[in-house]
Amino acid sequence: EAQLMESGGGMVQPGGSLRLSCVGSGFTFSGYLMTWLRLTPEKGPEWVSTIWPTAAVTYADSLKDRVTVSRDNDKSTMYLQIDNLRPEDTARYYCARGPQSVALGRRDIWGQGTQVTVSS
Repeated sequence: EAQLMESGGGMVQPGGSLRLSCVGSGFTFSGYLMTWLRLTPEKGPEWVSTIWPTAAVTYADSLKDRVTVSRDNDKSTMYLQIDNLRPEDTARYYCARGPQSVALGRRDIWGQGTQVTVSS
């Protein structure tokens, strides 16, 4: 069974940084585009970034100056580095298999998410 598992969330002060991880299992991770999203009750799902198997990346315009996404196909792992965290970054962060449209439409697997809370 294909699965995704995120980790690395927590509570951080404004201006801090976090590195989230997403480990895939049960499928050939290296063959898939992978996407990061975040979800808040107020805004709903928000696309953060998509990374291609080749490691080419696209970012949401609102976040591209503060986030870096990478992947290690040998470890079946994708990473999301968020710098200069702001209170409005507080959300549950999810990884999903597939491109942006598939992920936002929940047409493929998502992980269980990891909570990021930015607060002083």
